[in-house]
Amino acid sequence: MRKLIVQELVTVDGYFAGPNGEIDWHNVDEEYGEYASRFLSGLDMLLFGRKTYQLLADYWPTAEGDFARRMNTIDKVVFSTTLTNADWPNTRLVAEHAIEEIKRLKDQPGKDLAVLGSGELVGYLLSAGLIDEVQLTVIPVVLGKGKPLFGEGLARVQMQLVESNTMKSGNVMLVYRPESL
Repeated sequence: MRKLIVQELVTVDGYFAGPNGEIDWHNVDEEYGEYASRFLSGLDMLLFGRKTYQLLADYWPTAEGDFARRMNTIDKVVFSTTLTNADWPNTRLVAEHAIEEIKRLKDQPGKDLAVLGSGELVGYLLSAGLIDEVQLTVIPVVLGKGKPLFGEGLARVQMQLVESNTMKSGNVMLVYRPESL
């Protein structure tokens, strides 16, 4: 059974995007890039909500380099009830029954699955008990306002810290496992 991993960059005050969805505060240096490449190589598929999908689909198809090539060739699923098509290569659209689809994907053989960004989807999947691991990279910045990673209204979920790493940039990688699993 494949794991479903959430991988997020968050601010010290808990936001994964600014008030208008901006991510210009991301502190992505060479060390983080090496981590991201290793992380991506351990995956078979990326899962997105509509907003993150649209943000990434506008950027990656024209980007160059090995990481961009992997982002463009890896299988992707976007969960949205409002999109009518998904044009980023190797992407398919799922408009309904997200929980059932993710259970089906997790039961297939292969490498792990990951959600990037997609705060609403993350909250939904965490509530459904489908997330096996949460990898947070805390960026040393306070935005003061923005979009909270898990949104509001999520029931309490205890997390067990399984790994931590401080990067030279001041970014702190925290790996958690939801305790209900």
